[in-house]
Amino acid sequence: QVQLVESGGGSVQAGGSLRLSCAASGYIYSTYMMGWFRQAPGKDREGVAAIYSASGFTYYADSVKDRFTISQDNAKNTLYLQMNSLKPEDTAMYYCAADTSGYGGRWYLKTRYNSWGQGTQVTVSS
Repeated sequence: QVQLVESGGGSVQAGGSLRLSCAASGYIYSTYMMGWFRQAPGKDREGVAAIYSASGFTYYADSVKDRFTISQDNAKNTLYLQMNSLKPEDTAMYYCAADTSGYGGRWYLKTRYNSWGQGTQVTVSS
């Protein structure tokens, strides 16, 4: 099992930037993919970005492409999400997730991931 702890959330104005971090511990060497998800009040949890742990190949939701960047520092066992040009619609709780099963599936599906962090709140005001 992998334990995940997010940090870096906060309140910013539209156009601002934030960097989220996700510290991983436990059996991290079995991780196939890491992802960031977000959930706004009254909405379903949606995939924002994901990265293959071995290759570093990345995926992004259309709504954040060219504004957000997912990256990993394997030496620090930390996943990042750099968020630029933030918009009010980016307001949500952001969650880090890990896939240690290797069963595959679409990167943006919640069911692919079997470890989740507790979330960090991002609020963007207009």
